[in-house]
Amino acid sequence: MSAFLGGCADTPHPSARPAQTPTAQYASGRVGPVGYDSHVPDFASRNFEPFNRQDAAAIALREWRMFGSPVDDDDPEQRPDAAYAALKPERIPGLWQRIGEYWWIGQDPYETEVSWTGKQDADGQRFDPVHDGHYAWSAAFISYVMRIAGANERFPYSPNHATYINAAASGQASGVRAQDPATYVPQMGDLLCVGRGHSKSVTFSMLPTSYGFPAHCGIVTAVNQNGPPFGHELSIVGGNVDDAVTLTHVPTDARGALADTSGHIYDTRYPWCAVLQILYDADREPDSGD
Repeated sequence: MSAFLGGCADTPHPSARPAQTPTAQYASGRVGPVGYDSHVPDFASRNFEPFNRQDAAAIALREWRMFGSPVDDDDPEQRPDAAYAALKPERIPGLWQRIGEYWWIGQDPYETEVSWTGKQDADGQRFDPVHDGHYAWSAAFISYVMRIAGANERFPYSPNHATYINAAASGQASGVRAQDPATYVPQMGDLLCVGRGHSKSVTFSMLPTSYGFPAHCGIVTAVNQNGPPFGHELSIVGGNVDDAVTLTHVPTDARGALADTSGHIYDTRYPWCAVLQILYDADREPDSGD
């Protein structure tokens, strides 16, 4: 993992009370009433440590290690599905419950999805593996990481990536800014986002869209790397990739940029539509020793 890029804020005093956040999120981008979310641990909602890049990346990497540290750099169009439901990490003992925690903590408390797990719906009924696309949890994973890292009211938590992509692009999210992947150099803790399926054609210039669209985002856990398979590269960690929390390498140039000076994206697998710049209070924990 590369060195952090900036200084760190003075150690703040934890808040005396948990932060209040929206208690429901609507597809239109509106939010519901604001209140205390009892699903979020006190250390996160009161910011025992400042909201910082180091913690966000470390939380994502912790979850990646829990799933067995899988790495997949193949083209997503070439990845085979698991032959048997029992081979899906999201459905095995110990991990289906962890995905339930992503939903429970990451989503606003009055959303139906808070009761989902890696294999059960809100009524506790096991759903058929062929329908697990209806219970995709990649945005829940991102929301969970942001919650536990202490983003509080700054992040528009949602079961859909497009909700927070559009919120960032429209300026409605106080702690997230949408940046053009053709010009912006990602930093640790940022989110790399891409449209999926027929929405792979969504570009930065089209944001915010007037509609939701299937998408995927991963959190940047390391930058300025030099190694296989791409040489200059960065790493992202995302949920529900191969039914697990998975690390993917993304090609860059020596500057850490995703595109050349003409705006051509180096990655032939993912036509990145946006980098979501997360506005952290600090690069690292004040006493981390870095």
